[in-house]
Amino acid sequence: MLSELFIAAYIGCSGFVAAGILGSFYQLVTGEPPKFALQLETWLKGMSSLLMCIFAGPFIIMRNAIRGRRIEQRPIGWLVASSTIAGMWSICSGLVVMQFALGFAQQF
Repeated sequence: MLSELFIAAYIGCSGFVAAGILGSFYQLVTGEPPKFALQLETWLKGMSSLLMCIFAGPFIIMRNAIRGRRIEQRPIGWLVASSTIAGMWSICSGLVVMQFALGFAQQF
């Protein structure tokens, strides 16, 4: 049972790292931090912003939660709840990232 917990933690960490890399790359390219907003001008922008929200979601949640705690003095429960949501989301997106990585590794 402990090994399954370590696997879940590893998958969650890989999901959060992928979210951080994607969010930082988005900020590097556009010059603005990622946010939960869909750009529906074209079909391509809509799909790319949807994928951005899906995979960079934990990074966006944690950035907003830490910023809200520091600047707006939100209660610690807000930070704990945001961390829990971001952690569960990281496990879900980490499963997708790990499946992609394992599938890609089997090709070569």
